[in-house]
Amino acid sequence: MSTYARCYDPDGALYGLPTFPWRLAPDGYATRRQLRAKGLRPGGQPIVAQLMRPARRRKTGVSVAYLYRVDRAKPVRPMTARKWGALALAMHARRTCPICQITYSYCLPTSLGMCLHCHQNQDQRPGA
Repeated sequence: MSTYARCYDPDGALYGLPTFPWRLAPDGYATRRQLRAKGLRPGGQPIVAQLMRPARRRKTGVSVAYLYRVDRAKPVRPMTARKWGALALAMHARRTCPICQITYSYCLPTSLGMCLHCHQNQDQRPGA
């Protein structure tokens, strides 16, 4: 079975959902990202179809993107003042070093858990 044939099942007999090859979805369907770009969200509607393409890095051998109906999508909820405040506090915490308490203009690497200066000083200490 060719790759295209494996990814084309418009009736949903093989996968339970109508399946289309990547970039060949019919009009009226969109992924979450495409809905968000239009200022919409799925709004609790079920997945109605899927896109599929071969992917060597996946265990299943295919990459899948779920599709939603555009006509049933709802507008994105607006950000309230409290949501903006919570987001600002979270970003401030990601930019502040827990050791030296300096706030940087970029997010600190989570792999280090501190700023680069503190990480370098920690490596240079005797016995470290």
